[in-house]
Amino acid sequence: MNFILKNAKLTFLALLISFSFSACSEDDLFDPGGETGTVTPEPTPDPDPDPDPDDDGTAESNTIVDFVNSNDDYSSLGAALEAADLIETLDGDTEFTVFAPNNAAFDAFLEANGFATLEDVPTDLLTLVLMNHVQTGIVMSSDLSTGYIESMAEAGPDGENVSLYVDTSDGVVLNGMSTVTSADNEVDNGVIHAVDAVIGLPDVTTFATADPTFSSLATALTREELVTTLQSTDAPAPFTIFAPTDDAFTALLEDLEAESLDDIDSATLTSVLQYHVITEDYVTSDELTDGMVVTTLQGEDITINVDGDGNVSITDVNDGISTVVAADVQATNGVIHAIDMVLLPTLE
Repeated sequence: MNFILKNAKLTFLALLISFSFSACSEDDLFDPGGETGTVTPEPTPDPDPDPDPDDDGTAESNTIVDFVNSNDDYSSLGAALEAADLIETLDGDTEFTVFAPNNAAFDAFLEANGFATLEDVPTDLLTLVLMNHVQTGIVMSSDLSTGYIESMAEAGPDGENVSLYVDTSDGVVLNGMSTVTSADNEVDNGVIHAVDAVIGLPDVTTFATADPTFSSLATALTREELVTTLQSTDAPAPFTIFAPTDDAFTALLEDLEAESLDDIDSATLTSVLQYHVITEDYVTSDELTDGMVVTTLQGEDITINVDGDGNVSITDVNDGISTVVAADVQATNGVIHAIDMVLLPTLE
C-alpha cells in the first residue's frame, strides 16, 4: 500500500513539472530583458573584403622632393637636385624654405649663361646656385620683409653664406631678378615659394642694383664704368665696399651745391667712388677694429673707429665721419657695409 502511494506522488510531481514547462512560451525563455532570459551576442563585423596590399598604415610622404617630383613644371629643378646630389638633403626631416624656379626659369638661366643643358653646368656651380634658393627653417611669405636674409649657398670668398635681398614693396622679389609667383606651399619638411627666375650667385654690384637704397651708387658706378671691375672674382677682388646710401649722396650734392651726380665731373666722381673700395682684402664687420687704417682703391687711407658698444664709423682724410648702418651684405666676390655719409678723399 505504501508502495502504491509513493508511486502516485512521483507520477503527480512529474505531471506538474511537465505542465509548468509547457506553459512557458518560447519568447519567455529568450526575452533578453527578462531576469532569466538568454542574451544573444552581437554579430562580429566582417573583415575588409578588399584590403589595399600597399597600405602599410603610414601617412603618405610629402617632402620638398616629393612636391617637386609630383609637379611637371618643376622637372628641371628635380633633375638639377639629382645632379647636385641634394635629394637626400631636401628629403629628410630637417626643415627648409625653398624658392623653387620653374622649368621656364631654368631654360632662361641656361641660355643666359651659355649652357645648352643642365648637364653642361659644372656640378659645383650648380650646387651653389641651387643652395642660393634655400634657407634653413620655415619662412612663410608673411615672415618676409624688405632687407637681407642669408641663403645656404657657401659662395663667399672664404666660403661664407651669401646674402639674398628681399623686396616686399610689391609682392616678393629676390635680388631684383626673381619674383615669387606662388607662396606658402607647405610640405612635411618645410615650405616652398615658386619663383619665375633662377637666382644667380650675387657679386657686389648685384646688391647695388637690386637694393633701391643704393640706387645713386649704382648710377654712379655705371657712369664711371666701374661695374665691370666690381663684378670680377679675380684680382683686384675680393672687395670690401663701404657703400653710401641714397641719403648720403643727397647730402653730398647739397654740400657741393650740385643738382645731380651729372654735375660732378668724371674725375672727381671716380676718385670718390674708388675711395669707398678696398681691394684684395675682404673685411667683415667682426674684423674691423678701433684705429684700423685701411688703404683704398683710390690710394688714400680711411680709419676705422669702433666704440664700446661695437658701433662702427669711418673717418676720411678730411676728418669727415660716416657711420656703418648695415653690415656684412655678403657677395661671392666681397662684402658690403652701408654707410650714412659719403667719404671724401683729397679733392683738387
